[in-house]
Amino acid sequence: MSNLVVFDHPLIQHKLSIMRDKNTGVKEFRELLEEIAMLMIYEVTRDLETEEVEIETPICKCTGRKLSGRKLAVVPILRAGLGMVDGVLNMIPAAKVGHIGLYRDPETLEPVEYYCKLPADSTEREIIVVDPMLATGGSASAAIRFIKQRGCTHIRLVDLIAAPEGVKRIQEDHPDVNIFVAGLDDHLNEHGYIVPGLGDAGDRLFGTK
Repeated sequence: MSNLVVFDHPLIQHKLSIMRDKNTGVKEFRELLEEIAMLMIYEVTRDLETEEVEIETPICKCTGRKLSGRKLAVVPILRAGLGMVDGVLNMIPAAKVGHIGLYRDPETLEPVEYYCKLPADSTEREIIVVDPMLATGGSASAAIRFIKQRGCTHIRLVDLIAAPEGVKRIQEDHPDVNIFVAGLDDHLNEHGYIVPGLGDAGDRLFGTK
């Protein structure tokens, strides 16, 4: 699928398999989500621009490289996306953090924004939207749309696992947004859950039902 990257790194796949296990507890689930987010963001940012800089080591002067392109912002989709933020910040401590919250209108079934707070300079930043699950793609597509409405043009979507239906929705609605996932699963069931999936990521992350 164009603009879709599925990470097959052994460490990511190992940790994802443990997360899928229904017997994995809240503490371990939370730690694994943070660890996978950290491993994924390492690859997601592989194409960031750098520039040469002169450095003086304790031995001599030399040339090194530092980031030179757009600064970054991570925007979790509430609530489950919060579990991926610290993993991103472990790798990119200077990144700013925004938040976006959505709910589904019971009559129209369309996503409605109830909260959106982005960094003041978000239009000048590379926005990394994070959410563990990309199921139907409705919430992610709406979140990206709301972020674009605020003037942001450089956006990447990072999910733990995705269903083909969700990937297709993002590709149709936002062909300019690259999608990064740790696992591409088989399909959605009649209740909208990813199969085989890992259940409700928010509930497993926060210990709720």
